[in-house]
Amino acid sequence: MRSQTVSVGVIGCGYWGPNVIRNFFEAPGAEVVACCDVDPGRLRFVSRRFPSVRTMHDPDKLIYDPAIDVVAIATPLATHYELARAALRAGKHVFLEKPAAATSQEVGRLVELARRRRRTLFVDHVFVYTSAVQKIREMIRQGRLGRLHYVDSVRINLGPYRHDTNVVWDLAIHDLSILDYLLGRLPKLVSVLGASYLNANSEDIAYVTLQYDDGIIAHLHVNWLAPVKVRTMILGGSKRMIIYDDVELVEKIRVYDKGIVVSRNSAELHKMLISYRIGDMYAPKLEQAEGLQVAVRHFLDCIRSGREPVTGGEAALRVIRVLEAAQRSLRHGGRMERVRP
Repeated sequence: MRSQTVSVGVIGCGYWGPNVIRNFFEAPGAEVVACCDVDPGRLRFVSRRFPSVRTMHDPDKLIYDPAIDVVAIATPLATHYELARAALRAGKHVFLEKPAAATSQEVGRLVELARRRRRTLFVDHVFVYTSAVQKIREMIRQGRLGRLHYVDSVRINLGPYRHDTNVVWDLAIHDLSILDYLLGRLPKLVSVLGASYLNANSEDIAYVTLQYDDGIIAHLHVNWLAPVKVRTMILGGSKRMIIYDDVELVEKIRVYDKGIVVSRNSAELHKMLISYRIGDMYAPKLEQAEGLQVAVRHFLDCIRSGREPVTGGEAALRVIRVLEAAQRSLRHGGRMERVRP
């Protein structure tokens, strides 16, 4: 790299692209120099907000620009693999919107290509970088929840409807990336029931069940057709329980000192005694940093240090393998499918 300043080019200026541009603008040591989109209207929008950024229609012109160090890709899923592969081959570091690619084979090729070219491949699983999810991981690792029994998540809203993927790949992927970060391992089995009400070829509502080797069960409800926006995850442990509400502005995490204590009466072993522990609720203080800003800064730090990102290619590959098992289950009416390691 020619200097400490990382020059960035962004491909895709639709829904998520302007957020990526803004956060790279705000990150120390980064400079957004160009952006690309096929829609002239989106380029005009970016030009009004970021007058210093050059705009163009041809992604190759951006990818092969020798003045650009990083290519950030915020385009439809079907284009991710080809664009990321071209950028890595051109010697660029890659910041890639989720999902990383359409298949685990494609993601695996990108991981290997980044390794050979010694470039950083980063996948924007943005919720992993929120202070709420990082606090939950800290509490799990410290044993403050005890043994984790279950995770129950609801991620619903009215749109935006996606025509290039289904609701599992669009919404459930957030929960899958969170679970991968919190638990650090793949589930063994996946079952998905879904329905397509607006488009026969794309599920807009789904219920995902994950089973892990150690008995943890996770259930995810995702829906594009709900009248309200809900982003709630409940984690139940043997010592404590957590409610994580991403829509909540102040108390995103609430920790409940509640649980069930099971013991046996030494005099009557055939009788199982159950008591309910009810204690206090508290909301831990969280940093007020935007998840995407934390993600961008982490990516830039990994470029400079050579470290593997928390949501690098390997993490993205694990998430895609779960999604592929989910897709197989959808095709077979909810049949339990094994996640391929």
